[in-house]
Amino acid sequence: MSAWWRSATIYQIYPRSFQDSDGDGVGDLKGIEARLDYLADLGVDAIWISPIFTSPMADFGYDVADYCDVDPLFGTLADFDDLLREAHRRGVKIILDFVPNHSSDRHPWFADSRSSRQAAKRDWYVWRDPAPDGSPPNNWQSFFGGPAWTLDAASGQYYLHQFLKKQPDLNWREPALVEAMLAAMRFWFDRGVDGFRIDVLWLLLEDEAFRDNPPNPAWRPGMQDIERFLPLHTADQPGMAALVARMRSVADEYESRVLIGEIYLPLDRLVAYYGEEGAGVHLPFNFALLQTPWEARAIGRLIEEYEALLPAGGWPNWVLGNHDKPRIAARVGSAQARVAQLLLLTLRGTPTLYQGDELGLTGEPIAAERIRDPQALREPDTAFNRDEVRMPMPWDASPHAGFSTDEPWLPLNADWSARNVAAQEEDVGSMLTLVRRLLALRRENEALATGAIALVEAEGDVLAYRRGDDLLVALNLGATPQRLALPAGRYRTLLSTQGEGADWAAELALAPDEGVILRATG
Repeated sequence: MSAWWRSATIYQIYPRSFQDSDGDGVGDLKGIEARLDYLADLGVDAIWISPIFTSPMADFGYDVADYCDVDPLFGTLADFDDLLREAHRRGVKIILDFVPNHSSDRHPWFADSRSSRQAAKRDWYVWRDPAPDGSPPNNWQSFFGGPAWTLDAASGQYYLHQFLKKQPDLNWREPALVEAMLAAMRFWFDRGVDGFRIDVLWLLLEDEAFRDNPPNPAWRPGMQDIERFLPLHTADQPGMAALVARMRSVADEYESRVLIGEIYLPLDRLVAYYGEEGAGVHLPFNFALLQTPWEARAIGRLIEEYEALLPAGGWPNWVLGNHDKPRIAARVGSAQARVAQLLLLTLRGTPTLYQGDELGLTGEPIAAERIRDPQALREPDTAFNRDEVRMPMPWDASPHAGFSTDEPWLPLNADWSARNVAAQEEDVGSMLTLVRRLLALRRENEALATGAIALVEAEGDVLAYRRGDDLLVALNLGATPQRLALPAGRYRTLLSTQGEGADWAAELALAPDEGVILRATG
């Protein structure tokens, strides 16, 4: 069975913000189809599309009301089939975002479940009696602030929701629910989907005894409600391996399909999701670069630790940004963002690139009256406003940046008239040009995609590593010139983040904020 995802680069599309085809200010499937040539020319191998299923949009698609249909906002099933066919024709695979932890409260399953305590699907969701004083059953908190329980007055019980109260948690301990969700996966696999990114995979099971979570001794005012307690009984519970193995068995019924798990856990627990003898997800998302200080020694230690923890047959992956976290250019600055892209696209493993990062978008504060993110609206003083990284893609300098013919659902980046795809395509020094060159090098040099990795001793702000037998990557993560003693031999610069490179021997001189890829020539 082909493991195409090992050498692939994945590109995440937030569909509301990629391209609007019908003038309603919201991106859609026909819009993605219209931009397939851009994606193919960029050099990505697969696109991961955030949820497109039928939804009331309380959390912009992460509240699903029908797992086997497309929301009219994005188009139709026929539109999806067209997109899939056209993507495959260009050699681009499609990965859908599967949301198994919770549904919408508008899903027919939940309507039945809450209709009475004797309802056929009552146990498809998590229901508990109140505490003796009528309060929630325990101290579990929602990721969007406040208790993770809402009282259903008609039945006198609370239902669990680890996110919005409009997103009731599904009960993955109920066999009939499990079968229904696996059937939904098969529905899309049968249409030809190449894989799933599985939302909040590590949260599917909760403690069977519903015990309180212990207090977090590190919590301080100004932190989010969810951080008040340690998620001992609400995350990464016993039994997860068996559930993940069921999902993997469905994927394995089809040829060359991939499962990617969203899992925010320490590395030593993350790697367990590869499963015994390949019974887990193919790629448990490694978000460690989002949380590691932007320092050469810290990142070097991370690379070594991660590589050492990988189980036999486990393939690494790396992420620098997504629809939930601040953009890399905002975290490290525009100059270092170029170095960051070189890092992402030269580490061993499958990289995921978030839309707009190839333009160096930074994300920007949004006026209070334009905020749409339900998490930021509920916890305005503590939660990151995810709208900042969901701004529409700027395609050109025409009205609304070529994204739509009408006012977009979120504001554009302030510098959209200059920082857009069309402008950067004409600029040999742009971030877009750099990313295209990096992706071309990955395809031309097998060592960059699947070769071995070994750190090279370096000092100061320099991070360096070998890829395969003859490639060396050196990154200056600082703002002052640096030098690196080179292994014996001569080296030719294949790429520099700052333009043309030179030939080197004995020692490499790195400019501030420069990254290079070198090839040994003798």
